[in-house]
Amino acid sequence: MLKLPRTIRLDPSDTFVFERAAEPGEWAVSGAFVFWNCDPATLGQKQRVALRSGFLGIDSLGWSTLAVVTEATEVERQGVIVRLAEQLVTKFGAPDMEAALAAAQEEVAFAASLCDHPPQTILAVQRTVENGEIRERFRTLKPRETEQGSDRLHTHARAFTFHEVEGDEPAEEVDLLGLSNTDRIKADRA
Repeated sequence: MLKLPRTIRLDPSDTFVFERAAEPGEWAVSGAFVFWNCDPATLGQKQRVALRSGFLGIDSLGWSTLAVVTEATEVERQGVIVRLAEQLVTKFGAPDMEAALAAAQEEVAFAASLCDHPPQTILAVQRTVENGEIRERFRTLKPRETEQGSDRLHTHARAFTFHEVEGDEPAEEVDLLGLSNTDRIKADRA
């Protein structure tokens, strides 16, 4: 089964913390490439927040604190690659569409590798710059099993639900939903 991340907004905070917030439901990639060759000291506060903890929505080029694992078709995956390649040419100066497609395929493949979880699993990222290199650590927040079955994220009218967390304890404390259990980091990408 093919899965890719989509942006998700549990509250309006993304609209305040990022220069541009991604729209909920956009296909997403890590987006670390946006900061390649940037000096973090020269970034504004909202850009630093995006560097530290944002997923990039490929349509708006806005940021989302969280992404959700979503089933996708091969046609959708190809569409994500083409759309990201178009953005790489028009907004990021890729030399041509061929080079942009190759880069987009790599980014989408990495995004898909983050989705080796059940659908509706929430993904969070923490980035640091170490010795001039961006390091990414990803955590997962899964719906908690209840007596009635899974506590599904999108089936309740509540603003917040509780989730089990997989991932190492982050260096920076994030109290997203009053989470109290943090295990191991799922992925560490240099």
